[in-house]
Amino acid sequence: MNHKPAATFVATLLHSATVAHLMHLQTKSYATHVALGDYYAAIVGLVDKYAEAYQGCYAIIDEYPATFPVAKEPKGYFKRLYEFVDAARKTLPKESHLDNIADEISELIDSTRYKLNNLS
Repeated sequence: MNHKPAATFVATLLHSATVAHLMHLQTKSYATHVALGDYYAAIVGLVDKYAEAYQGCYAIIDEYPATFPVAKEPKGYFKRLYEFVDAARKTLPKESHLDNIADEISELIDSTRYKLNNLS
C-alpha cells in the first residue's frame, strides 16, 4: 500500500501546529493570538489520533516528507491549509472512523478560519 498520501497529510498537519505557534507568538492581535493558540493546542492530538488509527488499519508510516513551508500571515495560511486538507481527503482511505477524525480536523481548521476572519 502507498502510504505517501497519509504521510503527507499527517506531516503537513503536525507541521501546521508549529507554523500556527510561531504566528501566535508574532501577532499583535489578541484575537489572532487566541485563535492560533486554540488551533495549535488541539491539532497535534487530532493528527496523532488519525495517524494511530491509520496505522492500526494498514501499517506504520515509515517515511515522511522532509520539507515544509513557513507562513507569516494567518488568514492566507489557513485558507491554503483548508484547501490542502480538502484535496488530500480525496486521496486518503475511506474508512469511516478515519473520515470522522479528518472531519474533526476540518472542523478545527474551519473554526480557526472563522475566528481569524471575523473576530480579529
